[in-house]
Amino acid sequence: MSNLTPFIHQITQAQREQRQGHRGAVIWLTGLSASGKSTLSMAVEKQLFDAGMNAYVLDGDNLRHGLNSDLGFSAADRTENIRRVGELAALFAEAGQICITSFISPFRVDRASARKCMADGIFCEVYINASLAECESRDPKGIYRKARAGLIPEMTGINSPYEPPEAAELVINTAELSIAAASATLFDFVVQRTRGAM
Repeated sequence: MSNLTPFIHQITQAQREQRQGHRGAVIWLTGLSASGKSTLSMAVEKQLFDAGMNAYVLDGDNLRHGLNSDLGFSAADRTENIRRVGELAALFAEAGQICITSFISPFRVDRASARKCMADGIFCEVYINASLAECESRDPKGIYRKARAGLIPEMTGINSPYEPPEAAELVINTAELSIAAASATLFDFVVQRTRGAM
């Protein structure tokens, strides 16, 4: 690594943000499978786009089809998955984009490492809170049924732990809020974090 020299961009993050009219940010959605992360992230991405803001969703399933297709679901592979996503999300934010990530990201230490990839104030942890029972009742992919049948050995919430955030910047309980209300809450939060006091 000693022979690597990073090149410095001629355009600063502040210049990019000034042109775009909002700050770069990483909005890190975490929660159990079927808690509503992907639904909310895609809805808010569209709302931000319609408001003239530059946003892009990095979704767990999508990245595992491409960038992270070489990773499984062991603890080590989950850590590497989140490490890569953290580095990628930081680049989006550095480019002045609003990067919304939608990953179970079950371990606190991995989420903390992702936060450390970027400057202070960029990473916003959003806990999409829904109980295991609620998520199992939804089960759109049928993975909880497969896990209960022993077909998925490393299922978060069943036979692999999920560690909820201890100090998330925002908590959204999707068992209590409609999709419209939850997405409005998240949209307002993102706008306040990225356009407030520019």
